[in-house]
Amino acid sequence: MSEAFDCAKCGESLYGRKYIQADGGPHCVPCYDNTFANTCAECQELIGHDSRELFYEDRHFHEGCFRCCRCQRSLADEPFTCQDSELLCNDCYCSAFSSQCSACGETVMPGSRKLEYGGQTWHEHCFLCSGCEEPLGARSFVPDKGGHYCVPCYENKFAPRCARCNKTLTQGGVTYRDQPWHRECLVCTGCQTPLAGQQFTSKDEDPYCVACFGELFAPKCSSCKRPITGLGGGKYVSFEERRWHHSCFSCARCSTSLVGQGFVPDGDQVLCQGCSQAGP
Repeated sequence: MSEAFDCAKCGESLYGRKYIQADGGPHCVPCYDNTFANTCAECQELIGHDSRELFYEDRHFHEGCFRCCRCQRSLADEPFTCQDSELLCNDCYCSAFSSQCSACGETVMPGSRKLEYGGQTWHEHCFLCSGCEEPLGARSFVPDKGGHYCVPCYENKFAPRCARCNKTLTQGGVTYRDQPWHRECLVCTGCQTPLAGQQFTSKDEDPYCVACFGELFAPKCSSCKRPITGLGGGKYVSFEERRWHHSCFSCARCSTSLVGQGFVPDGDQVLCQGCSQAGP
């Protein structure tokens, strides 16, 4: 009598039948598939022992079920991406989730180098300065009027220029005669002292500090001989061709202030009426 050779699962004889050796003994094909085969994540049917099985993470698929969820292309030998548990071929993923380059209109492929700004995306090699058309890469840039400019191009094209040296003003500066100046460029024409933040005046459109303007152009007080600039609220008195500071306009004899008073000229001097009547 022959020795028993039965399926370890169902107990049916395996003589003359196909079987598969597994842990626990030999199994007929139906029992082996029911016991050990994985379930396809797509069609939910068992993946038989004679089927090509593919798996991704913890999911198993028949070869024919491992396909793009959008275009149904087989992914068995194709690169793919998983998005929200769905398998997508590269073409479908790029179409659905990748950005288009704002310059060339082509798809910015996943993993490629790109730049994003203001809700737009560019290939790194497509993000160019609107002036010199060189790639901006990681350099600083300035957006203006729909373009993007490297700092040198922006300064050359848009930044104000100093009225004296004609170089661009990148920060700060002062305004004189409705024109921009570097602070270090606005200096006294006479002594070269910086005028930014200081009181100054001008002569023939050239700026002068108060001291230089007084020495070079202002009339001199007939009494103290110092300049009368009229700047800073300084008041003066004029008579014929002569001028006096308010504080200097006094009687040459008694030193009484003559501001707002009657006076009598006496040669190069002025006298109050009392001293004039008293005689020499």
